[in-house]
Amino acid sequence: MVTGTGTEVGKTVVTAALAALAHDRGHAVAVVKPAQTGVRPDELGDVDLVAGLAGIRDVHELARYPDPLAPAAAARRAGRPAVDLGDVATRIGKLATDHDLVLVEGAGGLLVRYDDNGATLADLARLLAAPVLVVTTAGLGALNATALTLEALAHRGLDLAGVVIGSWPREPDLACRSNLADLADLAGRPLAGALPAGAALLSRPEFLAAARQSLEPALGGTFRAQQFRARHPL
Repeated sequence: MVTGTGTEVGKTVVTAALAALAHDRGHAVAVVKPAQTGVRPDELGDVDLVAGLAGIRDVHELARYPDPLAPAAAARRAGRPAVDLGDVATRIGKLATDHDLVLVEGAGGLLVRYDDNGATLADLARLLAAPVLVVTTAGLGALNATALTLEALAHRGLDLAGVVIGSWPREPDLACRSNLADLADLAGRPLAGALPAGAALLSRPEFLAAARQSLEPALGGTFRAQQFRARHPL
């Protein structure tokens, strides 16, 4: 599962990076977006971006609502059924039987509601017993949002796969550089990666190279948190 500390933090690019690295190693990869919001029927969604960057075809958008709202609210406004995460879990389970890796990208943050009963991505992660990768921002405000997300994960007994910065600026300010140590302290482990700002605009070969440099070995890359921090001293 790939979740974020909020919207526009880089979840889709991180999902694409994970998919690209696994695909490059010859693994069968599927990507699932349980609910896409804020996109009209004639527009490309997050899974289309992932497919283009990672070079995979096995992508699944299970529901789409045009308004840029949480899935539950967007479904209500569209007058359409909300996403049933039980059904989503079943579909993902079937994909997992013949894929080496299934990546599930959430909408917004961990506790964004998918239906009016309050079902969240955290509930889906629990149904699937799936580890959760948290994508956060680089600068001011990242620590509180990340701490709250990690606390929610721990409270629910969910497995943290790591914390990744979704968009590392070309010229990081003091808050960005300071956060490298503090994010690791919050997670209780080294930072799992940092994707460069603008990665979504790279060509597919360039994106693969960036993904490899930006994610830790456990996620398929060569990123080393200690070396990254050394390049960005306070």
